[in-house]
Amino acid sequence: MAAETVLITGASSGIGRELARLFAGAGSDLVLVARREDRLRELAQELSSKYGVKTRILPKDLILPAAAAEIETELRNAGIAVDVLVNNAGFGALGAFTDLKLERQTTMLQVNVLALTELTRRFLPGMVARRKGGVLNVASAAAFQPGPMMSVYYASKAYVLHFSEGIFEELAGTGVTVTCLCPGPTETEFGADSHMDVSLAFRMGAMSAEQVARAGYNGFRKGKAVVLPGLRNKLVAFSVRTGPRSVVRKIAKLLHR
Repeated sequence: MAAETVLITGASSGIGRELARLFAGAGSDLVLVARREDRLRELAQELSSKYGVKTRILPKDLILPAAAAEIETELRNAGIAVDVLVNNAGFGALGAFTDLKLERQTTMLQVNVLALTELTRRFLPGMVARRKGGVLNVASAAAFQPGPMMSVYYASKAYVLHFSEGIFEELAGTGVTVTCLCPGPTETEFGADSHMDVSLAFRMGAMSAEQVARAGYNGFRKGKAVVLPGLRNKLVAFSVRTGPRSVVRKIAKLLHR
């Protein structure tokens, strides 16, 4: 029986890299997508030599609107069918909506929302036709609440959560699953890139990328719709649902200082 093929975006570091290691450890062949070709080659060589799996790298920048179509075309021309899609690529930015550059925020939506949606639409029909496979979308614990000082980022992750849960129900009985991983602060390059690493939320403690990836991987294999790793993140998500939204907004703003 042929090994499943897993496509992972944002695979060059952090949660994406750890997910690649977990899937490879289970014998899955990999298509690794990220901007940094040198890091992709290094990871591909590591996984091929350690686990004996097939690896293919696709250096692509999902900020570019044509990237998703290019990925699909290159894999189709190579005769590669994607059994599992991991939409991990994404980024954020800390600052007031009116202070952050418009381009930074629109490209954030391109990667976090549009590229994720397009890749899912391009590869999901094949999984349904084969009646196997699934999608693992990486959102954030931010998806459960508004996020003053990171308003666009929080809104983008709320989209990922609601989109994932919606198609999870649509796919019932097809043999295909969708899981949304919602981590809180995590020890990755995201913190420095978004300047969140100096915020109170990060200073209160962050999970390791390996811990988050393992929770997401296990939840995906079990067919869970939503995975919230860590007790603190579960408590925050629950409190947001029960507390006054005026208070939730103020607490979120405080955590971003």
